[in-house]
Amino acid sequence: MKKENTSHIKQIRSTIKGLFNGSILVSDFVRRQIPFVVFLFILGLIYISNRYNAESIFRQTDEAKKRIENLRSEKIEIQSPLMQNSRKERVLQLLNEKGSQLKEPTKPPYKISRSKE
Repeated sequence: MKKENTSHIKQIRSTIKGLFNGSILVSDFVRRQIPFVVFLFILGLIYISNRYNAESIFRQTDEAKKRIENLRSEKIEIQSPLMQNSRKERVLQLLNEKGSQLKEPTKPPYKISRSKE
């Protein structure tokens, strides 16, 4: 049992020594794994670019929401005086101020119909 333990420790030491001096990079096992490492590298690049693109879209969405809120408040500012000026009493007041001859009709509107003969 001690012999197995010492051989395991020697194997770990040789692996660590190989990492430090670079000889592990030229081993057959590592050379067989190069395509897989390249594949993982490409997946990592795709993941990073996808994350960057998603964050960019989120920023654009937030900016668009802020612009919409600003435009909505500007619309309300513009719409309020227009609503006040389009009321019946205000229209009549503006017409009287400008000296217009237009008056409010006293008779209600009626429908003109033509008989079919």
